[in-house]
Amino acid sequence: MLLWFIQVAISVVFVAVDIRSTPEAAVMKWGFVVITAFSGLFGALLYVLSCREPLPGTHEVYVAKKWRQVVGSTMHCVAGDGIGIVAAAVVTSGLGLLMWVDVLVEYAFGFLFGWTVFQALFMKSMFGTYRESLTRTFMSELLSMNSVMGGMTAVMVPWMSHDMQAMHPSGARFWFVMSIALCAGFVVALPMNWWLVDHGLKHGMMTVRKGPGPLPQAAAVALAGAALAGHGNMPGAHGPHGSHGPHTGEHEGPHTAPGVGRRKLALMTLVSFAVFAAGFLVAGLAGDLTMHR
Repeated sequence: MLLWFIQVAISVVFVAVDIRSTPEAAVMKWGFVVITAFSGLFGALLYVLSCREPLPGTHEVYVAKKWRQVVGSTMHCVAGDGIGIVAAAVVTSGLGLLMWVDVLVEYAFGFLFGWTVFQALFMKSMFGTYRESLTRTFMSELLSMNSVMGGMTAVMVPWMSHDMQAMHPSGARFWFVMSIALCAGFVVALPMNWWLVDHGLKHGMMTVRKGPGPLPQAAAVALAGAALAGHGNMPGAHGPHGSHGPHTGEHEGPHTAPGVGRRKLALMTLVSFAVFAAGFLVAGLAGDLTMHR
C-alpha cells in the first residue's frame, strides 16, 4: 500500500502540472486529476495516451479517435461519481448500516453528484440552461453509473467483508480498497460508455483554445492527413481552433448521432441495471451484504 500511495502522489503531481498546457475543457482537466488520485499510474497513462497533445495544434485531431472519446467519457463519469461515492462512504462509516444499505446510499450520492455537478452543471454551456442540461444528461449518467457501481460493488463488498479495517476512512486500507474498486468500476463502465458515445448520448474529449492565432504547422499537416483519409468532418476541420460550437469554444466528439430509439434505450437501461445487479450478486456470493459496516 505504501508503494501504491507513493506512485499515486507522483502521478497526481505530473498530471496536475502537465495538463495545464493541454487545450482541454476545465472539467475534463479536473476529471483526469481526480481519476489519477484514485488510480495513480493508470490514470496518468490514460491522460498521456488519450488527451495529452502530442504536438502543438494537434489536439483536435488527436482526440477524434473514438476510443479516446470513450476514455474521456468514462473518466468524466467515474471522476464525478467517485467523489460522491467516496464522500458517502466516509459519512456512513460510523452509522452501522447494513452493507447492502450502505451500497445503495453510496450509489444515490454518487449518482446525484455525478449527474447534477460533473454532468449537468459543468456541461451547462452545451445546452443553454441548467434545467435543460439536467434533462439531457440524466439517462446517460444513469446508464454509466449503473456500470460503475456494478464493478465497484463486486470488489468493495467482498474485500471489506474479509478485512474489517478497510471499512474505516481513518485508515489507509479504506482508501486503497476504494481506489481499486473505482478502477474496477472504470473498466466495467467502458463498454457502456462506448455505446453512449457511439449513439451521441455522451461527449468525450473536447478542445478549448484561447484567443485567435495562426494554425500551427503540425496541425495543418494532421488535418491534411485526416482530409486525405476521408475524415473531413473531424474536429479541427471546421476552423483553425477546432471550435464549431456556438458557446465557449468547446465541442463534443465527432461520433455524435441524431439519437437513439426508445426501444434500444430501454434495452440498454435494462442491461445497465443487470450489470449493477451482477455486481450485487458477486458481492453477496464472495462477501457479506448483511453485515453491519
